[in-house]
This record gives sequence, structure tokens and C-alpha cells, in this order.
Amino acid sequence: MRGPNRRTMLGAGAAAVLAGAGLTACAPPGRKKAGEEKVPASQKSAGRHMPAETQRHERTYMAWPPLDSEWEEWAEDVQADIARIARSIAEFEPVVLLAAPEEVKAARRACGSGVEVIQVPVDDLWMRDTGPTFVTRRRGLQGIDFHFNGWGGKQEHDRDGQVARSALTREGVPRIDAPLTAEGGSLEVDGHGTLLVTESSLVNGNRNPGKSRDEIEAALKNLLGVTTVIWLKGVRGKDITDCHVDALARFAEDGVVLLSRPPEGAGPDVWTRAYDQARGVLETATDARGRKLELVNLPEPDPSELGRRGPDFLGSYANFYAVNDAVIIPRFGDRKADRNAASIIGELHPGRKVVQVQIDTVAEGGGGIHCATQQQPGL
Repeated sequence: MRGPNRRTMLGAGAAAVLAGAGLTACAPPGRKKAGEEKVPASQKSAGRHMPAETQRHERTYMAWPPLDSEWEEWAEDVQADIARIARSIAEFEPVVLLAAPEEVKAARRACGSGVEVIQVPVDDLWMRDTGPTFVTRRRGLQGIDFHFNGWGGKQEHDRDGQVARSALTREGVPRIDAPLTAEGGSLEVDGHGTLLVTESSLVNGNRNPGKSRDEIEAALKNLLGVTTVIWLKGVRGKDITDCHVDALARFAEDGVVLLSRPPEGAGPDVWTRAYDQARGVLETATDARGRKLELVNLPEPDPSELGRRGPDFLGSYANFYAVNDAVIIPRFGDRKADRNAASIIGELHPGRKVVQVQIDTVAEGGGGIHCATQQQPGL
């Protein structure tokens, strides 16, 4: 394994969390600030709408992993991956990169003038999970703060826990104080009222102790403006995210779901079973408009073609990121699988250029391109 792996790397207190200890998931203490909006789970969504990722973006947010982060001796390698992703996205839309004060100059040198680097303290690169989840209303944009708590207390992320608030304050976007704890990678919408989620990452005492699935579903419908929630089982306690949906199942064109299929000969194990269970649910599910979903397999790379990789290397092409006029996807080194993924994703995103980016260290850390990005939708 080339670097620390986010799927298995657990910080202080992890044993208690995985043993089922009930962590209190709450907002940081302090007074309500201007622009914030408290949203009780019982309140109607008030016209909120979470757009599909394929709709136009105002900008993309990313974060720069500091040299003193969990990456340790691999920090420079993962910084190179993040710079590569940022430069690729900046060819198509504005990129705002958050960096700790002592890292700003290095981030600007690595990313170039096409990426705006701003001084915001961060612990790591996982902007999908730490940043705000944006929703639109007739009156404009709002951002949901899901109270990132280190994926259920598995790692210490004090600075990242404030990233959503910091980004929203900078942009002057009203902040919605979510009544539950979640991460952006656990939410996948089609933009027409359908939400895909995994039970393992939300109905979990390490994030939402004492909350039932029905209560969590009601809160998500309210916050995101969705009407149909499709629950996949996922995998609990085997990776740091508790199986985020964005590495398993993604919406592509209207009514189409891409499923990350394990490589031939894999398993049986918890990940192949998660794929089988997800496929079984999605084969019988209907979306918010009452239509059956079309499923398309997105085969993962063959481990034997990847050289020396850690056992938990995240080889999921489903962790792509759709930007304005392009889709940014990973390249893993299995030439056949890389070409196949580019072809499948490109066909399902007509009119968008497919850009493949090598992300060896990010993937070794258990994440991908989608994990490292968060879109602000255009209005």
C-alpha cells in the first residue's frame, strides 16, 4: 500500500464508535449567526431543490491537504493529485481551493493561476463531505451544513467541521443548520425528486444516534426537496465512510443509474454483496416520476493490472465528477478498463468531454475525484 487508506484508517476513539457508542451529533456551540436558518425536520421544504450534478455550476470547491495531515509522508503525492484534479476542472469552470494559511503559497504554485486559492483552515481534502451541500430556492441559493464529524468520529477533523460554515459565510449564502449529521458523499440525487442513499452511512449511531430511518428520510426530504428516497443497504464499519453511495451508484442521464461492478473473480465479500444488494433494490425501484430505472454496469479495474496496490484501493469509476461541458473521471492504469469506463460514462453524458485524471494516491487513500469536489450550482 502506497499511503494511508481512508477505508481502514481509524483515528482516536474509533473502537468505541464501531462498538456502537452513541456519539452526539450536534452543531458547534454558539449563537445563531446572520443568514443561518434553523430547519426542524417537521417543517416543509419551502421550495428547496437540490439540482443534479449535471446542471450548470457557478464554481467547484476543493480543499488542499496540509503537509501535517493524516497523509504524513504521502502528503506531497496527494497534493499533486489534488492539483491535477483542480487544473483539469478549471478548464471548464471556476475552482475555489481552500487551504490552510501556511499552505496557500504552495497550493497556488501547484495549481496555477486558473485556480483561486483562499485562506481557510482545513484538515484534509474531502470537500464533498466537509463542504456545504447547496440547494436552490426561488429566492436564491442556500447551503446545508450537515455537521461533519469525521465520519462518525473515526478521525479528528476539528477544522473540517467548520468548513461548511466558512464557505457559506465567505459567499454570503444563507446557512441551513441540518437536524442530522451526514456527508455530501452519502447523497445522490437525479434533480427530479429522487435520492439514493445507503443505510449504513446514515442510519448509524455514530452520526445520528436514536434517529430512525423514517425520521432521517423525512429530514432529507425536507432539506433537499426530494419526494422519493431509495435506500441501499451499504456496508457498515468496513470503511471510514460506512459505504458512501457515490462510490457505488450514480445517476447519469435521465432515469439511468451507473453501478460500480466489482471486477471479475472478486469476492464473495462485503463489497460484492453490497453491489448485489444494491442492484436487487434498484431493479425493482421507481424514481420520483414513477419510472423504472435503467441500470448500467461500470466495471471496476482488474487488480492484477494495477501493479502494487493496497487491498482497499478505491477503484471505482463511479466516483466521477460532472462539470460544465465535461466529466472528470479517474484513470487507474488498467488500460482496457480505463477505456471502457471512459466510453460508458461519455455515452451517458452526451455533449461533455471526458477527461481522465490519474489519482493514484487519492485512490490509495480510499477516495476519488467526487470525494474531493463540491459543486455550487448556478442560478
